[in-house]
Amino acid sequence: MSEEGYVHHTVLRDEAIRVLDPHTSGIYIDGTLGGGGHTQALLDACAPHGRVIAFDQDLQALRNAEQWRSPYGERLILVHDNFRMMDQHVQRLGLPGVHGILCDLGVSSPQLDDAWRGFSYQHDAPLDMRMDHRQSVTAKELVNIRSERELADFFFQYGEERWGKRIAQFIVAARSKSPIETTEELVAIIKAAIPASARKDGPHPAKRVFQALRIAVNEEMAALSELLVKVPKLLLGQGRVAFITFHSLEDRLVKKAFADYAKDCICPPDFPTCVCKHRATMRVITRKPIIPTEEEIEVNSRARSAKLRAAERLPREEGEN
Repeated sequence: MSEEGYVHHTVLRDEAIRVLDPHTSGIYIDGTLGGGGHTQALLDACAPHGRVIAFDQDLQALRNAEQWRSPYGERLILVHDNFRMMDQHVQRLGLPGVHGILCDLGVSSPQLDDAWRGFSYQHDAPLDMRMDHRQSVTAKELVNIRSERELADFFFQYGEERWGKRIAQFIVAARSKSPIETTEELVAIIKAAIPASARKDGPHPAKRVFQALRIAVNEEMAALSELLVKVPKLLLGQGRVAFITFHSLEDRLVKKAFADYAKDCICPPDFPTCVCKHRATMRVITRKPIIPTEEEIEVNSRARSAKLRAAERLPREEGEN
């Protein structure tokens, strides 16, 4: 896809900036550059001296950013990497930490709409689904090599697909005759596996399987889990983090991590010293997730399932890493 065609609707842009509350000399991270909407909003909000480090593993997103970055000069730093490596790059840049982190975990519209990326079940293309073409594993390899049990687990865990086991059986039967190489072939197998009565209502029958394969190919849950572990050490005192999630598995991971970081000593009051070793490092800002308005959903239907959660780093104690 050309840079000119790289159009993306930024989800919960104003809400994300509001909860992060950037200041004019802060250092912020956008862990998912995508179309650049959140990155530009952060840059505008922390002007004139604030900086933004924007990550993306998709080289096309970084190339697109070159088209609009010039007004921001050295205030914008682009990094071609997965956000799971965020701590290494913060260290490489010689920073003690950052004042805010934002991650929009949705797949950008250009990735979904570019047929040849293989993300879409609505266009025929090679089964790819890699965000970063430097990695070797593709959806084609997963579909043709992984066991029936592994495929069924992917579809259930990452796609919440009730027909996952049956779809996995049909995939294994089909590939025993010839390799499954295109999105169109996979869609046909999925449709054959799901009873016609179950395909009458609801989303496209391939939607959940394609989501599950994309997550598995790009190790999205593992990357998110790794980043969540690192967040408290990345944030300076009173720094804030915000995640925008699009399905329940992501949202549960973020919600649980925030709750764990907000947990303080649970020893009974009559204990002379703490034995539980719990020490709150963060406080949750959003007791309930922020969701898009009806107006935003009307403009961008893909925003419907978005949820924004945010937390703030508590002041660091003396000697804390």
